[in-house]
Amino acid sequence: MSRLAAVGGLLLGGAMVAQAAMASETPRAAARPFAAAPGAGGTGGALVARLGTARTAGDWIGADGRPVVAVTDRAAAREVRRAGAEAKVVSHSMNELTSATATLRSAPRVAGTAWAVDYRTNRVVVSADSTVSADDWSRMSQVAAHIGDFVRMEHARGTFTTRLNGAQPILSTGGRCSAGFNVTNGQSDFILTAGHCGPAGSTWFAGTQGDQQLGRTVSSTFPGNDFSLVQYANGDAGDGAAVVAIGGGNGVRITGAADAAVGQRVFRSGSTSGLHDGTVTALNATVNYPEGTVTGLVQTDVCAEPGDSGGPLFSDGIALGVTSGGSGDCKTGGTTFFQPVTRAMAALNVKLIVSAQTAGSAPQNASPAPSAPAAQGAAAPNAASPGSAAPIAGASGQTLLARLTDTRNVGPGLLVIAGSLIALVATRYIRAEQDRRAYQRYYSATWG
Repeated sequence: MSRLAAVGGLLLGGAMVAQAAMASETPRAAARPFAAAPGAGGTGGALVARLGTARTAGDWIGADGRPVVAVTDRAAAREVRRAGAEAKVVSHSMNELTSATATLRSAPRVAGTAWAVDYRTNRVVVSADSTVSADDWSRMSQVAAHIGDFVRMEHARGTFTTRLNGAQPILSTGGRCSAGFNVTNGQSDFILTAGHCGPAGSTWFAGTQGDQQLGRTVSSTFPGNDFSLVQYANGDAGDGAAVVAIGGGNGVRITGAADAAVGQRVFRSGSTSGLHDGTVTALNATVNYPEGTVTGLVQTDVCAEPGDSGGPLFSDGIALGVTSGGSGDCKTGGTTFFQPVTRAMAALNVKLIVSAQTAGSAPQNASPAPSAPAAQGAAAPNAASPGSAAPIAGASGQTLLARLTDTRNVGPGLLVIAGSLIALVATRYIRAEQDRRAYQRYYSATWG
């Protein structure tokens, strides 16, 4: 019985240690509803802002996670390296690259084309989908050639189209679209989704049969930008407002909003193709949809399909954009463009609804800086309401091993374990001594 008691003490002490270590994990700080938080390339962005667009040509996240800044002179390169970032000396400044895109915008519009600045190659890349005729391709090529050899023409898979639908389906007489993120103006709650989903006044329904009236579009901007607000019929987004569906009954939580960074690993969820990931390849992209031109978009290599439009783009719990359109599919790959949420929320004067789980004892306006490439793990499903949004929560805080070795957290449990070990050793010694004496008595009686 004494041995059982000692073993029980060891188990109890171990449980106390594990519980203390886990309880000591610092809760994540709550993000501000609309954070002007730095993106994953915050250091690079700050350097670009300080050096100016005449001496730089963008920044991105390198394969090793370090910020990289394109610069046009060696003095700027030295300053970048002193700040702890990697410098890449290039031939063309951001001023030249921006001038090139302005020339493309002033040329006759060709539906089915798109362009963006590729920071990593120091080029402006013009893409043309399968609907662009040979004559239009020739005309665009001539415009590109007149600008300079840093403008590259290429063919894109499929066609550039707006991608109707998304993570949680919402339905109207105009078709099916996706709920993006839940936002609020402090008096009423809304769904932030794509502007091409429908004009102001559109009525939306939820449910598999479209039998639950959801709300009405109160503001819509498309083309030019691509965002809209759907006001909930009862003014309340309800439970799960900060959770986005990712399929399989799982959901993820949103903790804040920020601008995307080139090279950042991102996730997109949509009702047609589910959850997919990729990287940001360009910012401030322009797309000439058949319906009109949209500028200032985030360009990625995340795939999407018709039915994914309006759905959320996120990384490490940070909302980045809503799906606008693209080309290709999730079998062969493609290009997808997103409306940045920060620009949309600023224009609409709304704030993101974030997960209360992140509140803890931290102030509500504390904003964690989003990280770059990070492993994402599914959060509690919660019954995500249409428009809920939250990227997959990544691991944070100390490792379990670090917490187990922190004596501030495990003192009581360690005392129980130490006492139990002493008791176990003592009982083993007493039992061994008893056995030895019994052995002596037995053989002395037999052979004595």
